[in-house]
Amino acid sequence: MNHNSAYSTVFIESQITGASPHQLIVLLYDGAINAMRCAEIYFETGNVARRGEMISRAINIIDNGLRAGLDHQVGGDIPADLERLYEYVSRNLLLANLNQSAALLPPLIALMVEMADTWKAIAPQCQQVKHVR
Repeated sequence: MNHNSAYSTVFIESQITGASPHQLIVLLYDGAINAMRCAEIYFETGNVARRGEMISRAINIIDNGLRAGLDHQVGGDIPADLERLYEYVSRNLLLANLNQSAALLPPLIALMVEMADTWKAIAPQCQQVKHVR
């Protein structure tokens, strides 16, 4: 592990340790968006292996972080709607990689940025709505 990677790992771990449930969701969104943007760059440079790695990372964050953290017992229809949205993004990320279609990424990134911005905007109200268990 190089120094930059070690620093990044320590920085992320310290963010997670002190994060509220709301902030953890923000970190998940940011991680997924960052991985998707990296995949977009790797599409442009032709680095198939790194592109696949970044798409897999984004799918993992969405499926095992955001989707897995949904609490279907609260929030009415919102968790089910988010579940469908996350499934849509994951499926289309997979299709982008399989079909070597960089054109699928920008709308998916825009959608996730919009979701992240919305989540960040509800920070003061998040005390009443529980997203993670």
